Amino acid sequence: MHTTSCLININFTERQLWSRILSEADQAVKEDTFLAPVIDDCITQLADLPAAIIRRIASLLSPPQPVSSLHTALQVLLDQDPRILAAAGFDLAAVLERDPATTRALHVMLHAKGFLAIQTHRFANSLWKMGRREFALYLQGCASRLLQVDIHPAARLGVGIFFDHATGIVIGETSIIDDDVSILQNVTLGGTGKQTGDRHPKIRTGVLIGAGATILGNIEIGANARIGAGSVVLKPVAPGTTVAGVPARVLSQNRFFEPSRTMDHVFDEGQPLYDVGL
Repeated sequence: MHTTSCLININFTERQLWSRILSEADQAVKEDTFLAPVIDDCITQLADLPAAIIRRIASLLSPPQPVSSLHTALQVLLDQDPRILAAAGFDLAAVLERDPATTRALHVMLHAKGFLAIQTHRFANSLWKMGRREFALYLQGCASRLLQVDIHPAARLGVGIFFDHATGIVIGETSIIDDDVSILQNVTLGGTGKQTGDRHPKIRTGVLIGAGATILGNIEIGANARIGAGSVVLKPVAPGTTVAGVPARVLSQNRFFEPSRTMDHVFDEGQPLYDVGL
């Protein structure tokens, strides 16, 4: 687990987030009583944010009958190592901060499959490091099938990570994603197929990776870089650099804002990243 980056400026404590979710849950039930059983099971009956995350993961990944057994197993893991979900509040706050379509923290808990896939990975990663690799791979497989996000249990994720839409994200075994990174749908952090050992990308703090981008090999994407939608990146990218195209080429350099937080997908000239040709 990474330590919390000083670059993260979270506006909510975990307790404040949980209080907000409970309030929003009450409002949601008043708006539509059909949701009451789901919200009661996944939110209002639980004691705090980590407990609710465990319950939501278990209810999503298990068939109806064994939910309680997976829930119990995840709770035992968290009791053994509370650090597993130490970053959850930061991840949840990142969705609220960066996704204008998300107006309630409750929506993140119930519907944001990127957030839920990341939290599932945090359990799988803990299991992997403990040597319980079959259980870790089981969680990976469930999340891949049901949430369409495939993260190898050995991959290392920081805090304040945001997967926007999330469908089709693939992250290889030796990948590292540092704090405050935002990744859109259909992104691959993969190997070249020629290497063994440490063979996957290293994504540094503040990076924004556009939809459909493919980054291959043991290369570093420097802090606050931007990767254009649909790009194929085969070489390292310097900090603060925007690249796009197939293969990716440099479009601008020495930008010092945090694109992962601004979610800025437009060039200085006003051209969307996905319009860049060869």
